Amino acid sequence: MDAEEQNAGIERLNREMAGVVPQQAEAVKEKKARPKRKVSPKPKVILAVSKRKRAIARARLIKGAGMILVNGININNIKPKEIRELMLEPVNFSNLTKSVVESSNIKVDVHGGGASGQAQAVRSAIAKAIADAYPSDVVRKSYMRYDRTLLVDDSRRVEPKKFLGPKARARFQTSYR
Repeated sequence: MDAEEQNAGIERLNREMAGVVPQQAEAVKEKKARPKRKVSPKPKVILAVSKRKRAIARARLIKGAGMILVNGININNIKPKEIRELMLEPVNFSNLTKSVVESSNIKVDVHGGGASGQAQAVRSAIAKAIADAYPSDVVRKSYMRYDRTLLVDDSRRVEPKKFLGPKARARFQTSYR
């Protein structure tokens, strides 16, 4: 009886499945193709990421009025002056880079590390975004000739601390008296 019940159940499922498939096909035929929506072109966004020590900077370059924001603050309001000048180094590099920046907005988000590491990460992220925005390799090659760290991240990282010592390699002093 079990085998007969299973066969009957299988036949019933097959009949139901056969009835479902034609119904779905009719439903698909009834749907009409919708006209495509007109999509406005998105502004071209250039993303650049840079790391320095523990700091990570992400830069977005879009068309605009020449504003540079670092963590929501205008770059001209950042103090001390030395750190601001370090961040603006790729912008003030040449007239080509100034023209790219004047016709675009750059927004940089940076976190981690200290003030100097963040400034160097922002500097590198801005330089990468400007180099990607310029149509030819002129800016990229001039950056590489001037300072390679503008476009190539420094791969050095802090070595982790080990046991038996205060730092990664230093060991606690031993006293014999």
